[in-house]
Amino acid sequence: MISDTHHFLDKHFFKYFSNADEIWHAGDIGNLTITDKLKEFAILRAVYGNIDNSIIRSEFSDTLYFKCEDINVLMTHIGGYPGNYNKNILPIIKEKKIDLFICGHSHILKIIHDKKYNLLHLNPGALGNFGIHQVKTLIKFDVEKKNIKNLKIIEIPKKY
Repeated sequence: MISDTHHFLDKHFFKYFSNADEIWHAGDIGNLTITDKLKEFAILRAVYGNIDNSIIRSEFSDTLYFKCEDINVLMTHIGGYPGNYNKNILPIIKEKKIDLFICGHSHILKIIHDKKYNLLHLNPGALGNFGIHQVKTLIKFDVEKKNIKNLKIIEIPKKY
């Protein structure tokens, strides 16, 4: 799971993509060369972000709801976090009984269990060179039926 590549895909992360079944990108892609490259490694699920142009927006939606095994997943770029969800996202969380909510935008990696809605909130931070983050991050995990297992944070310095 990645977010906020902002026109740059760091080759140091390719080894983590090569054995993935799917790659999930939570927006601010930058250009389609990023998503084309990701598709060479695995199935890609992505949403557009606030910096993405009309070409990217024509290929990807702003919000994506899907099932992975037995987990209801909701992904968007600007979604908020537990206690402060985006007003457009909260009704979907309630209606679809979301188990895993993913968003990007903040460039800050977050992993939060939301007790109120019984879901896991993940923000993978940022993988690109642009932004406030000091470390590039991605989140890797396995899904087995209704369980998220082997969750790992992978990081490299921004100025590698």
